[in-house]
Amino acid sequence: MHNFSVSLDGFGTGEGQQLETPFGHAGSRLMEWAFGTRTFREMGLHGQGEASRGVDEAFASAWAPGIGVEIMGRNKFGPQRGPWEDEDWKGWWGDDPPFHTPVVVLTHHPRPVLEMAGGTTFHFVDADPAAALEQARALAGGLDVRIGGGVSTVRQFLEADLIDHLHIVLVPIVLGRGERLWDGLEGLEERFTIEATPSPRGVIHLVFARRTSR
Repeated sequence: MHNFSVSLDGFGTGEGQQLETPFGHAGSRLMEWAFGTRTFREMGLHGQGEASRGVDEAFASAWAPGIGVEIMGRNKFGPQRGPWEDEDWKGWWGDDPPFHTPVVVLTHHPRPVLEMAGGTTFHFVDADPAAALEQARALAGGLDVRIGGGVSTVRQFLEADLIDHLHIVLVPIVLGRGERLWDGLEGLEERFTIEATPSPRGVIHLVFARRTSR
């Protein structure tokens, strides 16, 4: 899990996600630290001008190397809920999403595989975390599986103890409402060693690495 931002009060997304506001009332504030990095600029997602090559870029650049597949929740793929009203929606990212790998989308309403430009293929499956991970590994070609979010998906994989590496970006804002990451995860820190790296932009990069023995 890379580059997952949470507010000081633990929210990974704000309230009221809609087509125009993927992070709800949080707007872009949770991800502003990343918009100026070289990695995000090269994905063509954000910003203009000279790109950052400092601390934030060092963490952002770990997003893609060695990754063979991503697992994401339905709400990261799009704002629709319940049965698909139609299958025209192909994600927030345009015709060439930045993943360039298979992507397993967790949903209670499977639909056919969606092939996009650049090698991204979305596979819509109804599965618990362990079963989804098994399917993802079969698609990953021996590379790593990235858990992409959103909040409930990350929390479910943490609850199932299926995450070995967790990079959380603590952003100095207070959202007050939305979806909290840490609920029900008391004692999580006992599973991991934790390193903190501050950034000049005011965020703190927290890296959780699974302990080899507990």
